[in-house]
Amino acid sequence: MQYLVQMKLVPEGRPTAPEEGTAFIEQNILPTLELCRTLQDEKKILAGGPMSGAIGLVLIVSAEPARELDYVITSLPVWPLMETDVMPLTTFEDRAESLRPRLERQKQQSRRSR
Repeated sequence: MQYLVQMKLVPEGRPTAPEEGTAFIEQNILPTLELCRTLQDEKKILAGGPMSGAIGLVLIVSAEPARELDYVITSLPVWPLMETDVMPLTTFEDRAESLRPRLERQKQQSRRSR
């Protein structure tokens, strides 16, 4: 299954002093980017990357079962400082398949109403 994962830094996580900024980059940002590259090589992260102009990530994650998704997200060093939204995605084929019965019912209703 694939998931759209959006992670954005919470205001309380934002560094307020230069020393905090240095530590934030060294301890959170760079290790997270390195792990994301590894997860991409392992085909756990299929697409995505850092948000432009914001401290955040947008990822398409492949995980089966959902517990694996939780592991991927919570393994990122920056995760405790982020607000995370997850949206499960269906496939194009599955959506088309789910629409076919509805389409057939609508066609039958249309024929009856003529």
